[in-house]
Amino acid sequence: MQHYDFILAGGGAAGLSLALHLVDSPLAGRSILVLDKDPKEQDDRTWGFWTARAGPYDEIVCRSWNRMQIAGEAADGKDYSKWIDLQNYRYHAIRGLDFYRFARRKLSAHSNVEFRQGVVTGVEDGEKGALVHVDGQTMSGGWVFDSIFRRGDGQATTEGFHNLKLLFKGWEIETANAVFDPQTIKLLDFRTPQNHDVRFFYVLPYTSSRALVEYTLFTQTPPKRSEYEAALRSYIVDTLGISDFDIAREESGGLPVTDQPFPRRTGERIMTIGAKGGRLKPTTGYAFSRIQKDSERIVHSLVKRGHPFDVPGDSQVFGALDAILLEIMQNQGDQIKPVFTALFRNNPIERILRFLDEEASLAEIGALMASLPPGLFLRTLARSKKLHRMTWRAVLPEM
Repeated sequence: MQHYDFILAGGGAAGLSLALHLVDSPLAGRSILVLDKDPKEQDDRTWGFWTARAGPYDEIVCRSWNRMQIAGEAADGKDYSKWIDLQNYRYHAIRGLDFYRFARRKLSAHSNVEFRQGVVTGVEDGEKGALVHVDGQTMSGGWVFDSIFRRGDGQATTEGFHNLKLLFKGWEIETANAVFDPQTIKLLDFRTPQNHDVRFFYVLPYTSSRALVEYTLFTQTPPKRSEYEAALRSYIVDTLGISDFDIAREESGGLPVTDQPFPRRTGERIMTIGAKGGRLKPTTGYAFSRIQKDSERIVHSLVKRGHPFDVPGDSQVFGALDAILLEIMQNQGDQIKPVFTALFRNNPIERILRFLDEEASLAEIGALMASLPPGLFLRTLARSKKLHRMTWRAVLPEM
């Protein structure tokens, strides 16, 4: 049986990011195996994230922006738009294929890193490490990091938790004329029928005539392909006012979002990472920056402690806030549009981005929550004793 020091079960953003952090650490000489059923040769998604610092992936950032526009609904029910200077922050976009190629190029320079294409059917503890089953064969790892959702995985029950699907479909379009402001992204544009869900668009303009237009939904009932396409076309033609365009590229995908805790340790030598490790923030769908922080912390734990599990737990305060918002998203999705409008209308952008990154202080969280429609949150807490208890348990230790 072939043995590796580290096995990455899953070669997407989480697995490749952790592998890159490993080879850029004192553990660089250890044997690493990256497993995935997909050769990662398709431009299947675009990762967006904001930052105020230089980062390890700056060379593959395809576009950065220093301004954003949000479009939603004000408290009086009227449409509301706001243009925001991102101050010290920049919003970056990385194409999936660029990231996959970058990671493979960097990792392939290390002879101790191996890639293998195959279907991982199971991960379990063994006598001298963890066992990974791939296409009928078994290999062992000193430590296994698992980012693959498999049938039968997951928590014992979902009762009492909120569970939605985060779905997206995007068209990268090219227009005959210059119609986009290449310095400004539309990050949250709620000018689309909500249909009791949370539905919005974002627009990433690469040039004045080329942009990614993405339709994003938090829902319990996935729409048909024809509904996605109808919504995209309606938004481009009727809302953006673009009638003459070509579709240069398409992307789509989906992930589960929930406030249910994801176990990080699923075996003596098995740790979950990525969305399977709860690194997807359920109320926004952002994961890329969280994955980078998690990868850094895992490697630090391996180097200092000899195991990967000495990483910070998730914040109870932000967990409680996510649970409240998911309750509203799941049962009153139409009410989210004015909430996000108030968020951006009444707060400085740097406070908002720190909040979304879960780096805001308790005082900043209080100021931000005070800026939102109070009735909706109070009614939600009043209806749910569990959310009420969770909120007090989270806030009291911080006071």
